[in-house]
Amino acid sequence: MKLFSSLSRTVDDFSPLHDVVRIYSCGPTVYNHAHIGNLSAYIFADILRRTFRLAGYSTKHVMNFTDVDDKTIRDSRAKYPDLDSTEALKKLTHYYEKVFLDEIAQVGNDNNAVDFVRATENIVDMQDLIRKLLAEGVAYLAEDGIYFSIAEYQKTRVYGRLSHIEIAADTRSRVDNDEYDKESAQDFALWKAQKDGEPAWDFDVDGKNFAGRPGWHIECSVMSVKNLGQPFDVHTGGVDLIFPHHENEIAQSTAGSQPAQYANFFVHNEHLLVDGKKMSKSAHNFYTLPDILAKDFDALDFRMLVLQSHYRSATNFSWDNLTAARNRRRNWRNVAELRHQTPDSGDDGQTEIVNNLLDEAAAALLNDIDTPNALKFLDQIVDIFTNHIDNLSHFALDNFIKFIDDNLGLDLCNCTSDITSAQYDFIKLRAVARDQKDWAKSDEIRDELLNQGIEIKDTNIGQIWARE
Repeated sequence: MKLFSSLSRTVDDFSPLHDVVRIYSCGPTVYNHAHIGNLSAYIFADILRRTFRLAGYSTKHVMNFTDVDDKTIRDSRAKYPDLDSTEALKKLTHYYEKVFLDEIAQVGNDNNAVDFVRATENIVDMQDLIRKLLAEGVAYLAEDGIYFSIAEYQKTRVYGRLSHIEIAADTRSRVDNDEYDKESAQDFALWKAQKDGEPAWDFDVDGKNFAGRPGWHIECSVMSVKNLGQPFDVHTGGVDLIFPHHENEIAQSTAGSQPAQYANFFVHNEHLLVDGKKMSKSAHNFYTLPDILAKDFDALDFRMLVLQSHYRSATNFSWDNLTAARNRRRNWRNVAELRHQTPDSGDDGQTEIVNNLLDEAAAALLNDIDTPNALKFLDQIVDIFTNHIDNLSHFALDNFIKFIDDNLGLDLCNCTSDITSAQYDFIKLRAVARDQKDWAKSDEIRDELLNQGIEIKDTNIGQIWARE
């Protein structure tokens, strides 16, 4: 298996550090719906984990909930002004955790394969790491918090290996907000002193209580290493997290006497653009999954759209592109539904051709998660089945469906259940009407089935149904 490493900036052979591939994915800040750009990153992380399984590896996949930061505090105070700040934070974040889990399940992610961890349940471990960094001189106290010293880190380690940024001349300048876009290194907050009306945790530092809460970067350092050890195999996230978030995670986790390596691979997916432009609320091109569903698309149509681009290329979201993805998924569904209505030919030759194409699709996935090429091979299989419905191997078709569900998460089997016995009765009545050349009755039955979401096509082997 090959993967592009953001550290080496090359496609490298992947070998696990231990028997189990250990993956950490930066998860959502749970204060609102995840936008579709974030959803594309979580879809990629799910495909990556599935591909490790395809390669024969077992996995341990951890994803965090950032349930305390600037945004969660801000919105919880605004939404629940009458609640205690800690209770308000918990109420808001727990609600959006459930929203998030529901939405990523809708887009095809396997939540059962991931261990989800909350930042607020790992505060003590974060404090332990901060004390260690203070003791070893790579962190320092300030009036408003505890900061990581880039200058001290630079004495024994190289800061900026992942992001390849230039180190600013004054590395002692500080930034206390959780996220920042500046392309220069600044000392960042490990711990933020409590402000009026904010939730806080007691923190004993040098015999004094420094009540406050953790900075964003320290959360992921602690939760990843605590659950996966150090170094672990793969760290995922969008390219927007390379700097400062992942760069700062590396620094915190390798400073002082800690291991020199944090993660073996950093694997980042590119941005999702909307009509070729960066998504933003001010540009009125900011979408969430409910926006997609409101236009009568299925959540899995969005997953197909994401799969149609390589994860290292920007995905362009547009309603036309989403429609094309829906049509492609519909073609696959129509083929999968043939298993309910065609006889099994038992054609070993067809099975061999299909399995060879599935091997090609697997090879594409194992070559740096090349989903666009994998989809091309699967489309060739769809063409074979579509053009040979009178000679269709159910064994080959079942292999096709299983490959898609296991490795791409498109839930093809469950989305293509059989129609009802009453609907089959309608189809039989239509066949009788056609035999009697009662075209009006035939059209009436066809329209009734169409109202039920079932489209009828007349073929050389009789009537074939497909869901609208």
